[in-house]
Amino acid sequence: MQIQSPCVSIEQSNQLAIIKLANAPVNALSKAMRVGILDALEQANNEPSVEAVLITSELSLFSAGADISEFSGPNLEPMLPQVLNKIESNSKPVIAVVNGNAFGGGLELVLACHYRVSFKGNKVGLPEVHLGILPGAGGTQRLPRLIDAKSALDMIVTGAPTPVVKLEGVFDEIVDKASQLNEAGVALAKRAISSGPKPVSAVALEANENTLAVFEAYSEQVSAKSKGFFAPLKCVEAVRAAYELPFEEGLRKEAELFMECMKTPQARAQQHFFFAERAASHVAGLSKDLGTRDIKKVGIIGAGTMGGGIAMNFANAGIPVTMLELKQEALDKGLALIRRNYENSAKKGKLTQEQVEQRMALLQGATDYSALGDVDLVIEAVFEKMSVKKEVFSALDKACKPGAILATNTSTLDIDEIAKATSRPEDVIGLHFFSPANVMKLLEIVRADKTSDEVIKTSMKLAKTIRKVGVLVGVCFGFVGNRMIEVYGREANRLMLEGATPEQIDRVIMGLGMPMGPFTMGDMAGLDIGYFVRQSRKSFIEHDPSYCIVADELVEAGRVGLKAGKGVYLYEQGSRKPIPDPAVMEIAQRKAKELGITQREISDQEILERCIYPLINEGANILQEGIAQRASDIDVIYVYGYGFPVFKGGPMQYADETGLAHVLARLEHYQTTLGEYGQHWFSPSPMLKNLVAEGKSFSSLN
Repeated sequence: MQIQSPCVSIEQSNQLAIIKLANAPVNALSKAMRVGILDALEQANNEPSVEAVLITSELSLFSAGADISEFSGPNLEPMLPQVLNKIESNSKPVIAVVNGNAFGGGLELVLACHYRVSFKGNKVGLPEVHLGILPGAGGTQRLPRLIDAKSALDMIVTGAPTPVVKLEGVFDEIVDKASQLNEAGVALAKRAISSGPKPVSAVALEANENTLAVFEAYSEQVSAKSKGFFAPLKCVEAVRAAYELPFEEGLRKEAELFMECMKTPQARAQQHFFFAERAASHVAGLSKDLGTRDIKKVGIIGAGTMGGGIAMNFANAGIPVTMLELKQEALDKGLALIRRNYENSAKKGKLTQEQVEQRMALLQGATDYSALGDVDLVIEAVFEKMSVKKEVFSALDKACKPGAILATNTSTLDIDEIAKATSRPEDVIGLHFFSPANVMKLLEIVRADKTSDEVIKTSMKLAKTIRKVGVLVGVCFGFVGNRMIEVYGREANRLMLEGATPEQIDRVIMGLGMPMGPFTMGDMAGLDIGYFVRQSRKSFIEHDPSYCIVADELVEAGRVGLKAGKGVYLYEQGSRKPIPDPAVMEIAQRKAKELGITQREISDQEILERCIYPLINEGANILQEGIAQRASDIDVIYVYGYGFPVFKGGPMQYADETGLAHVLARLEHYQTTLGEYGQHWFSPSPMLKNLVAEGKSFSSLN
């Protein structure tokens, strides 16, 4: 038996036809794969000696699902639902031998088979909700026919991978090891020959009071938890249809809801972000033949909150870490904090006590630079002051072995200047972790002027090792993330001077989908951080006497945020809940009067435009200067580093969806209406103006 498909093969073994999927790297169910499956199935049916069909994979995973790059393509026949319906209606039994992960369309393929076998360590899932859609090839109709309504909802609405051992209703047999699957699959196929096809569609469902109550409760829960997202409630609606409609009608309802989701800005945004995250790992101009350096041991300078968080990333990945503090007391305090963090994870069931001890054993302390002589990478995480950083790098240059990568965690400073403190600027790079460093997924990898390609490639690879999303950026003040957030914070502070309250501004920004507004974020981080940055950049802001002056006065009065119990907001002891303080608006009123700024009522729409559109404009300037490789990299930085809602896709995708011409028009409006302030701060980026003139979007730059 033989078929003309590069990614599907078929062979006969006695009375069994074995179809093998081989579409590297993830067995995406592309058109070629779908055609190959149908051809193979037809051959098996046409061979009289074949009595059952097995479908398995030649790769280590079964299938990661649909090829979403085909979503908008032409001539997609046969569509996946057609293929799966053909499998389910097959006259000879079809058995899925699930030898690895089956996600999305991959699991839907498994569900369309008559019998299923897998192994204990395997996981499967329906993650379509993360793309702003729902399973569209029968997943919402077949899965509820095999497991209870709540379990089906949990899988489809969260999109989370589920261990097969929790899905005994889905699998006819679950063996101990993957190596036992072939034998188990053949045995199951022989039983299936006797029993005949067992289509999932034949299972009858009934919407009784209990299941209807489950759907009502689930809908309320999803409405509360998934604000801004469109697909989760549609997932609930689709699963409910499995109970309320005959199978064929349920499939039609699923298809209708799938298309409803596909046409939303949320789906466009989430699918944009899916590709953006993958694109971020590719660095233009790096040779595929270029090697990387082995990172077997790491040094961290500074055992404070940031240094400790960074160290945990490497310990979690099994990489030994030496933490350096010049004072033993600070070192002991830092190691104790790490242990507390691990112990808290153990209390929540996220780690075993054995894992806590294993990770702590990978961490050792030192008070002398000589202890860093054998590290392959050292990351400096000390006070954000150039003179301090240069002193550290001068010491590292002397202490570290040739070939060691010297990295700084600076969030704003000039890495080219830091590199000059060493005799090996080609080994210097920025690794900007976001706080809390052991939690946040983003890692800004900052290429300095003389950083070698080998160091860049090693750093990008290392990001994956420690389970971060690495994004390469260039050197400028604040790089990408903090350079843009400075603009956002500036406007929020100016709006307060003009009459908007901190709570109004925070409410509007949270309404966009951000986890917190600019003033709450400032209080959480510490208002003193921004204050010290402004002190170091006086020449940049001296033309604007209004620049964050309320924040400056708060810091100078000791109101530095949550850690002091008061910042822009007040905080009760032990609470993180911000309490509005009228005294802050009194300061704003006084400062506005001194500066001749007339306070007024400001609309929510103006707040949104003035905080977000300049941020987008700064992103355009960053692209113009080549600081970011592509617009989608900025989106990845903002979603993972600053909590920009993924259902908006990031600020640049949000701008595309809003319309660049509209963004430009509003920037020009504020440039004109806000006087001298507007003339300076609302000048549109040449990049933005060019894109509008050419009728292009930021996505055209990706």
